Amino acid sequence: MARLNVELDAGLLGEAVALSGARSKREAIETALRELVRRRRLAGLVERAGTVPLAWSLDDLLEMREQE
Repeated sequence: MARLNVELDAGLLGEAVALSGARSKREAIETALRELVRRRRLAGLVERAGTVPLAWSLDDLLEMREQE
C-alpha cells in the first residue's frame, strides 16, 4: 500500500462518500480510482474494436460453439 498525504475538496469528497455508499473516505477514494481505471480500460478496448483481423469464418465459429 502506498501512503499519501493530499488535500482534497471536502465537498467533493463528502459527495463521493455519499454516492458510493463507502464506509470511509479511504474506501470512497479507492472506489473512485478503481472506477477511473475501469472506464479508461474500457475506452481503450472500444478504440481498438474492429482493428484486430480475425481469420475465423462463420462455419468455424459455429463449430467452436458446438464443441463447448
